[in-house]
Amino acid sequence: MPLDPAKALGATLSGGSFGWDKDRIILYHLGVGAGVPPIDPNELTYTYEKDLKVLPSWGVIPAFGSTGGLGRVEGMEFNPAMLLHGEQDLEILKHPIPTEANVTTDGKVAEIYDKGKAALVILETTTKDSSGEPLFLNRFSLFLRGEGGFGGESGPSASNQAPDRAPDEFVESPTLPQQALLYRLSGDKNPLHADPEFAKMGGFDQPILHGLCSFGIVCKAAVDRVLGGDTARVSRYQVRFAGVVFPGETIVTSIWKEGNQLLVDAKTKERDTPVISNAALTLT
Repeated sequence: MPLDPAKALGATLSGGSFGWDKDRIILYHLGVGAGVPPIDPNELTYTYEKDLKVLPSWGVIPAFGSTGGLGRVEGMEFNPAMLLHGEQDLEILKHPIPTEANVTTDGKVAEIYDKGKAALVILETTTKDSSGEPLFLNRFSLFLRGEGGFGGESGPSASNQAPDRAPDEFVESPTLPQQALLYRLSGDKNPLHADPEFAKMGGFDQPILHGLCSFGIVCKAAVDRVLGGDTARVSRYQVRFAGVVFPGETIVTSIWKEGNQLLVDAKTKERDTPVISNAALTLT
């Protein structure tokens, strides 16, 4: 059945409860490349319980379950194989991010735009701690290929354009051949990132790295290089997913310092292909 924005817009999604401890935070950090070199004092603050801190990009993990119920929303019937994660917008509403917590996440279908050959669906989720205080606000931008043409608005144009000048910083972040197998333990078990046969069905010669893994790797590159590892300075992190990474490739992150923002662009070193674009970290 075709998409019916009149029925789907505003529909609520429940992600239920989610909890984490220090071990789960450390596992996430290892999944996005932390711990190299293993005795570096800054790396140990990501990978060892003593003085443990949390990368801002962790804020997508508790909300991830909220996206799973999208296909059950009335008016949102679509082929899951035609879904692409287009953009991610994360706001961190409370600092520091706790290393242990129990939270709940609720979401809604906030916007639906007509892109012609596709529909762009914005899911907005709010994650709250056990006292009811908001921790994270996420906006997942999802492209549903083949579901456009219903006559709606096309949506806002891309923001966070990189300046027309050389970057202030470059960071190279090598990934491991098994990076996707490690990252998937944080909760995204999509077989596209582990099963070679499934990846071939999706048009790839081998499993690809999770987009949200690249999201974390690029976040860490900017936080470490420009902010000296001060994770609490990031209040918002926005990206557009521009291409795929194969595990074992190196992500090259370019960073521009612009007022209270770090504008970011990333590509693969080996193939010189885009990974993340139109990205920005807003600082406190």
